[in-house]
Amino acid sequence: MSDTLDLFADPIDLTTSLVDVRSVSGEEAEIADLVERSLRLHAPHLEITRSGNSVLARTNAGKQRRVVLAGHLDTVPINQNFPSRREGEILHGCGTVDMKGGDAVMLAIAALSENARHDLTFVFYDCEEIEAERNGLTRIQRELQDWLMGDLAIVCEPSNGTVEAGCQGTMRIEIRTTGKRAHTARAWMGRNAIHGLGEALRRLEAYEPRRPEIDGCHYHEGLQAVRISGGVAGNVVPDEAVLTVNHRFAPDRTVEQAEQHLREVFEGFDVTVTDQAAGALPGLNAPAAQELIQAAGGTPVAKLGWTDVARFAALGMPAVNFGPGDPTLAHTQEENVPVQQITGCFDVLKRFLLD
Repeated sequence: MSDTLDLFADPIDLTTSLVDVRSVSGEEAEIADLVERSLRLHAPHLEITRSGNSVLARTNAGKQRRVVLAGHLDTVPINQNFPSRREGEILHGCGTVDMKGGDAVMLAIAALSENARHDLTFVFYDCEEIEAERNGLTRIQRELQDWLMGDLAIVCEPSNGTVEAGCQGTMRIEIRTTGKRAHTARAWMGRNAIHGLGEALRRLEAYEPRRPEIDGCHYHEGLQAVRISGGVAGNVVPDEAVLTVNHRFAPDRTVEQAEQHLREVFEGFDVTVTDQAAGALPGLNAPAAQELIQAAGGTPVAKLGWTDVARFAALGMPAVNFGPGDPTLAHTQEENVPVQQITGCFDVLKRFLLD
């Protein structure tokens, strides 16, 4: 492989080159070096800095607005899907969807950004696919927060080339029941903690999720049991059981409101919050967001998962997901992207930012 990427090449070829660099989370040094060298060679008009294995670049032309484009360089572990291969109009390989197609589009825009309509910031970051404390954006926000600020953030995660607005929040809770051990031959002398979860499971089965509309986007909340544990031995009445529940909530609810809702749903049970992340409102009324929607055409849709747009929303910025690839293929062995989605996303962002 060349020491640099040709950032003026077809974004499809750029995607292929990026996919063919192994960059499993925690192993991004090679691809970060490649991205940095390529930006310094082909986009000398950009201010460029490095944070660990994250590469940041921006224009400083004094434009009225600034748009931040963000994409992670890491992938999940390779699963017999490396290097890339192309079959007709489909590009296969680890990272084609999540999210080296989006990274390639960002690099192609960066190379052409000297006379952009807005000031632009490009954030290529590491360790997105693992725990939040190692996510490159966590470090950048702590040490270089001004690099993340702007009037609109576009996270180029896969969205099938459609503007996905905001994202849902997520919360995990544990519902714990206690009982009394006894021999199963004399079960009436004990109290079965697993049986004690029956009512909680019935409430889950009967639960009707909200489907709110926000800025014209339809969100669909969810409440699901994702794990259940308990039991001591095959002949012992269990004295403890734990039910883990995941709640996906629309961004018109805060984390505190989501927790209060779960405590109401499971009133009478011992509830402990074990993980939480706020959602992000669509923010589609912001002028820069309106410009993007016009360039993209079609109708924006709600993001039903959680993405790093929430980090930008927490900084007071409208944020959307927009990138090539079907998100349902992310992290799968069959990961692949139609090449026309790569060029389509590039054309939209070029129309929005450059033309």
